[in-house]
Amino acid sequence: MQKRVAVIGGGIAGLAAAVRIHDAAPDTVVTIFEQGATLGGKLRTGELAGSPVELGAEAFLVRDAATGEDSPAVKLAHRLGLGDDLVNPAVGAAALAVNGKLVPMPRGTLTGVPGDLGALAGVAAVDDHDLDAGEPLLAEGEDVAVGALVRRRLGDQVVDRLVDPMLGGVYAGRADRLSLAATMPALARQARREGTLTGAVKAAQAAFPRVPGGAVFATVRGGVSRLVSAAASASGAEIRLGATVRELARTPDGWRLTVGPTRDPEHVVVDAVVLAVPARPAARLLQAVAPGAAEAVGALDYASVALVSLALPRPELPELSGFLVPAENGTAVKAATFFSTKWAHQRRPDGVALVRASVGRYGDEHVLQRDDAELAGIVHRELSTLVDHSLPKPLDTKVQRWGGALPQYAPGHLDRVAAARAALVPTLALAGAGYDGVGIPICVRSGESAADAVLAALRDRPQAG
Repeated sequence: MQKRVAVIGGGIAGLAAAVRIHDAAPDTVVTIFEQGATLGGKLRTGELAGSPVELGAEAFLVRDAATGEDSPAVKLAHRLGLGDDLVNPAVGAAALAVNGKLVPMPRGTLTGVPGDLGALAGVAAVDDHDLDAGEPLLAEGEDVAVGALVRRRLGDQVVDRLVDPMLGGVYAGRADRLSLAATMPALARQARREGTLTGAVKAAQAAFPRVPGGAVFATVRGGVSRLVSAAASASGAEIRLGATVRELARTPDGWRLTVGPTRDPEHVVVDAVVLAVPARPAARLLQAVAPGAAEAVGALDYASVALVSLALPRPELPELSGFLVPAENGTAVKAATFFSTKWAHQRRPDGVALVRASVGRYGDEHVLQRDDAELAGIVHRELSTLVDHSLPKPLDTKVQRWGGALPQYAPGHLDRVAAARAALVPTLALAGAGYDGVGIPICVRSGESAADAVLAALRDRPQAG
């Protein structure tokens, strides 16, 4: 009998799950239920002054850190026929705003945590308490906040000027609140073996497979939204936009979804479900069927950010891919990307440059209460100060707000997710950034793993009759 699988959530994790199911079990009927009006979640390409510009995730890692193979995002792009449209940055050098000036990002760090203290000269003063006491930094299974560990071993400035802005750029979070195991799993593994933090960093870096001359990042020519539309097409799924799944209930043979408005609900029966939505809506759906799992995932908090893009006529910009701004600088801008410098395919013959700034940190979202015009004005003034000269008036601006978009993994996050998954029946699987980590490759892998799990459960289920 033909099986039916519901994928709740049309972000890249849900789309990757649908493609995987289609490839592994082409006779399975897949339906994607997406509450919003578009697919892709935080993968969204817009337009600025006639050029494509990313309004969400910009690029992805080329290599899988654990294996050295192509990352799940690169593999998916090839599967979708976009392999020839992958492009790498033309400029990779980045900077850090220190004492009002842009200085080169120190080399040899792991998400800002140094393996060589000598590389921090002129960037951060080090309180070197990184002594080997003859035992690992962390006990087996132990998790701590990144900031707590680094402050204890190397002092405050290393956290405030390096680690915190790096984590802020990725998670809009703070080092003192984010889990080491969830945000830096390679470093966490080595911290359970090594007696010093710098030793753990070096061991983690040595464990990364090296590809000589290989690029670190890639994006899709024409915009990452092409990845979304290609995945939707390749999935063979029925796609239902504006379809809110309000309830999830067990049936003797599978699941019943309640979809649509309260006054006119629709009931859809399926054999398995991939739940690829953020933690809070997932917790609401799980409450009736797995209250323990609902409690575990519902504890996850999120940060809000705004991405402000400016089209500037012939500006004088440093030859950088972008820069990070430590919170101690007191600016609204926490990171900036010079798209037209970083990506050769986005350079324009008329000299118009595309610049994007990220605004908003966890616990400090008051700046996001400004309207779009005021926010764009703040960004323009602060960028002018940070690059040390007045930038020209923008030809066009675009403000993209992402409310509650970036998960804040508190210490113990991975254990909570493992407990939640253990509490679920095999035909229900979780996928997405709220569980396994941020970034396109991680979300693709998460969706594919969820698809594999429910397909295995369906194969193992006794057949009726």
